[in-house]
Amino acid sequence: MDILDKAESGFFISEVADLRIGSVNDLLTPGRNVRIIGTKLKVEGDDPSCGVYFVSEADGSRVKVDVADIVENLNAHLLIVVPALAAGAYRLEVTTQYAGGGSNLLKAPAPPSSTA
Repeated sequence: MDILDKAESGFFISEVADLRIGSVNDLLTPGRNVRIIGTKLKVEGDDPSCGVYFVSEADGSRVKVDVADIVENLNAHLLIVVPALAAGAYRLEVTTQYAGGGSNLLKAPAPPSSTA
């Protein structure tokens, strides 16, 4: 048997699309919907750090997306409403205890999956 490559087991964000202006991995519109595509993104768990965050590249401040603004919460994608943010560059982070299929959760949140 030949092993061609190792399986990817972690979670990641591959694309962030602003549904208002059609921008992909670039500009986002506060107060509008954004689709986040990736793997193992579902926000689950009772740890208070679980959620979707916008992290300022300028000062590291974090803005957590209100749970009511997570419109779709699935393994392969999230649909969120972008919170009111000051102009600037942000990194998007998703923190979750979701382990993949089934009902098992990680004991502690996985390191955040992020994209610039």
